[in-house]
Formats: sequence, structure tokens, C-alpha cells
Amino acid sequence: MSYTGKMLRVDLTTGTLTTEALPMDLARQYLGGRGLATKLFCDEVDPTVDALSPDNKLIMATGPLTGTSAPTGGRYMVVTKSPLTGAIASSNSGGFFGSKLKDAGFDIIIFEGKASKPVYLKISKEGPNLVDAAVVWGQDVYETTRLLLDEVGDKNAKVACIGPAGEHLSLIASVMNDKARAAGRSGVGAVMGSKNLKAVIVSADRNKPVVADEEAFKAVVKVCQAKIKEDAVTSQGLPTYGTKVLDNIINSSGMYPTNNFQLCMFKDVGEVSGEALVEKGYLKKRKACFGCPIGCGRDVELPNGKKGEGPEYESGWSLGAACGVSDLIAISEANFMCNELGLDTISAGVTIAAAMELYEKGFLPKEDLEKGPELRFGSSEALGYYIKAMGTNQGILGKKMAQGAYRLADSYGHPELAMCVKKQELPAYDPRGVQGQGLAYATQNRGGCHVRGYLIAPEILAHPQAIDPQELESKPTWVKAFQDLTAVIDSCGLCLFSSFALGAEVYNDLINAATGSTNSVDDLMTIGDRIWNLEKLFNIKAGLTAADDTLPKRLLEEPLTEGPNKGQVHHLDQLLPPYYKLRGWDTKGIPTQEKLLALGLG
Repeated sequence: MSYTGKMLRVDLTTGTLTTEALPMDLARQYLGGRGLATKLFCDEVDPTVDALSPDNKLIMATGPLTGTSAPTGGRYMVVTKSPLTGAIASSNSGGFFGSKLKDAGFDIIIFEGKASKPVYLKISKEGPNLVDAAVVWGQDVYETTRLLLDEVGDKNAKVACIGPAGEHLSLIASVMNDKARAAGRSGVGAVMGSKNLKAVIVSADRNKPVVADEEAFKAVVKVCQAKIKEDAVTSQGLPTYGTKVLDNIINSSGMYPTNNFQLCMFKDVGEVSGEALVEKGYLKKRKACFGCPIGCGRDVELPNGKKGEGPEYESGWSLGAACGVSDLIAISEANFMCNELGLDTISAGVTIAAAMELYEKGFLPKEDLEKGPELRFGSSEALGYYIKAMGTNQGILGKKMAQGAYRLADSYGHPELAMCVKKQELPAYDPRGVQGQGLAYATQNRGGCHVRGYLIAPEILAHPQAIDPQELESKPTWVKAFQDLTAVIDSCGLCLFSSFALGAEVYNDLINAATGSTNSVDDLMTIGDRIWNLEKLFNIKAGLTAADDTLPKRLLEEPLTEGPNKGQVHHLDQLLPPYYKLRGWDTKGIPTQEKLLALGLG
């Protein structure tokens, strides 16, 4: 129960659309969303496939709690092989698209092959069909959304699409939905573009998912709502200041990466923080995704009349402190531009930061700027100019930057200046200041990522308890637990932010009441462990090794020079071996046969 029980398979090469039954035996083992989509993907796709070839597949997947009354139940996943990292990609997004897809009667859509010309998928009351996308190909995300909504004549329809960045196969392109919500990381937008698939629009009546035990489900939902209301982060911090409530907290903790991780504190943080967004009057109202009582989204209007959503914490940091930019208007405009072009804001900002360091150190020749502004830290002009260049694939540098920070820095002979893990740009926490988060970065199956194991919660925010950011012994245990629980949250269709208030026991009660399963908490965590190991197996078969479970040299060898963590480096060499052992992997990071058999993956 709570599943629709149906999948839609779209063969873009032949134009054939087929409705299939959801494999419930696999749903019990992998839940849905990230887990079930990954299992289906791994069963159907060769890990060595060229990510931008027709042989790669792209899966959009909801979870069993997506579209239900469970708080924050609006999430869906995009699963594919990443062209940026060569690893498994599963990018999560909120908004209303996921719940609308569930309304239309599908848990999952599997896209395969490549259309001979640009198309979009339309799902309406009459059923699904492919439509010529000539009218929207070349348009940005906002215009594409507007045109498609006008086309179907349904103001309640929901659109997921790519912008020019995805069309041009930028390796840092996102899939955007509801205009400003992003399945943002790992270049999933490039895979969509490689298939000549511009968009998916869903227009259908509301068919609320039916849960297995309605009374039990209502009771657990009531508990969830009370816990979210009681927690200071979910009831006060996030609603009032959005995710940018973190700016001052992380900066004062001495781990706010500045000037491409050369520094760890930003002297102008007060000018760009979540508090500043409110105090300057740019924030007009907060926004919430489907079923969300938190409402961390930001509706922003700038003094020049420009409007948009965000920036969120990661976006504001990558387009701000990472590039040394302290102009909140420029940062907000850059964020709007990324959304319109369909660029991952984290990767875009960190790529520009790498370019700035390359330029200032003389490794990037001035002639490659062509007519563009100089790439100096703090340059608002450079920020906007090069986002447009990389999003539209223009100029020598724009084309290089569109491929991400690692390939950019490598092209100039200095890959060490790319702050990436597995070629994916790192988010807004310096691992030298948070040892657990650094271990999580190094071991994430999709490369540099903070939302697959958010150790900032215990290390900085004291959720669910406070732990010393520099302590080492307990960190492998914490990292594994957070990674496994996050796999569960991604798979059931809820937002990670709910975990500030909710624990594994409550998630288990929700899932059991919704699906009719009888899992214990241990069973649930085993599902998370199973998903994690399946992703790891895909990556191994794709060619990744233990050498990829690392951090940039700067973070391992160059001590911080300021703040409360002055003198610290990241101690990955001490953390990785016990983490591997705890995972049931050998010293090369490969799951043992005993581990795989225990998880049903042997």
C-alpha cells in the first residue's frame, strides 16, 4: 500500500511507452525512491556504459511516503550514471513534481534510448505520450515551464525540465522542477539532454495514495508534526532564515570555506547571511514544498526588481564566500541565473572559485578570458559573466567550466586546485574543521556531497547529540549510521531536514503504517545498508577504487591558518580503515562476500 503499483517505461528511441507493474518484492527490500530506482538501474545498465550514450538510462522515482500526509512528503529522485563522476548518480528534489507524479498513478518513470529529435513527456488524464519539444528546446527553465503550462492549460500541472546547460551537455547541469527546485548534483541534467528529453509535464487529478493502516498512519503523522514543531531547527531556524541560518554558525566554527578553501572564515559573512537577507528586506516570504510544515524556501525580490527563489545556504556560499564575493544582490542574481540555465549552484560556484585561483596564480592565461572580466576573488562581475558563459557553453573558458572544476583545473595542469571528491565539487563545510563530515565526503558514493551523511548535525548543531568535531574514534560509527539512515529517508520520499526532529524509530513507524510492512528499526537500517552497498558495487564495477575515497590534497596536508581549528588538517588516514572495517569491506574498500550475502546481494 501507499504505492501506485505502476511504473512507466519510455523508450525514447522507438517512442514506445509501456506501463509495467511495480516489482513489490524489490520494493520491500529497497522501499522506493533512491533505493528501488538504484536496484532497477543496476539490474538494467552496464556500469561501464558511457553516461551520455543512449545505453545509459535515467529513472525518476517517488517513494512510498511521497504524496502522503507524512510531513515533507514531496520528494523524488533522479537516478542514472553520472557523466561528471562516472559513479552512480541519484539526485533528490522537492517542490511539488514528485507528489504530482504519484497523483498521476506512477511510482517510477524509466527513460531509455535517445529520441531522434527533442521531445517532452506529457502525462495527462488521457495517459502519457511523447510530444515534439521544438517550441521549448533552447528555452531557459522558467520559459520552458511557462510555455508547457500554457500548452496543457492546467495551472496545477507540474514540470520537470532542463535548461540550456542540460541541452549543451554541461556535466554540472541539473534537472529543475517547479522552476527553482533542483535535482541538482552529478550532472543528471546532461543525461536528460543527451537523450533529447527536454521536460516532463504532469497534469492529472489528485489521487491520494492509500496507506495500509490509515488510523496508525494518522497517529504517527501527528507525532511527527509535534516533534517538528518542538525542534528549534525545524520550527524556528529554518522557517525564519532558511538554510542560510547556517552562515554565521559555520563561519564562527572556523569551517566556512573561503576563496576556494584557501581560508576557513569569511570576514564579510554578515553581509551575505540568512539574517542579512531578511534585514535588507530582500526576503518577501518563505516557501514550502508539498506537505512541508518547515518552509525553508525563500521568495526573494531585489531592489532592482529581479525576483526568484533562494539563495539557499550552499548556493549562497558557493556563489559568495567560495568566490570571495560579498555582494548579496550579485549572489542572489547568480543563483537566479543558475536556476534559469539549469546549473547546479554548488558546482557552478566552486568551479568559478577554482578558475579564480588558477587565474590569480598565473596558471590560467589572460587570453583565455577572451572579452570576459578578470577572474579575481571578490569580483561580482566575473560571477555573473561566467555563469552565463558556462550555462550557454560560450567561449573557451565557458566551455571548460561547463565540465566542472576538476576538468577545468586539470586542463591547466593543476587538478589539485579543484576542491572535489570523485570529480564532484565539495559543499560548504571545510573538513579540517569537522572530521566526521570529511570522512563522509570522502566515502560518499556520488562524490563530494553533504546530504548523504550530514555530520554537521551532531558535530556542529548538536543533533541528536553533541560530539566533538575533532574527535576521531567515534566518527566511523556516526558516518555509517547517518549514511544508512539517509538512504532510507531518500528512498521513502521525505526531506532530509525532517531528520533534525525525527529519528529512525519514527521513520520506521511511518513506513510500516503506510506500506503494511512489519520492519523493526534494525530491519530498516539494514535496508539503508543494502542500498549503500549496492551503490558501492556499481561504482566498483564502473572502475572506481579506494584511491577515489579521498579528499583534495589541500585538506589533507595544508593546516588551517585561522579560527578555532587553526593548525588542523583532516585525518582521513586514521578514519578510513576503521570505516571500511565497520562497513564489512576489505582494506581496499570492497564489500566482502560475507557482507554481501548478509544483505542479499551475494
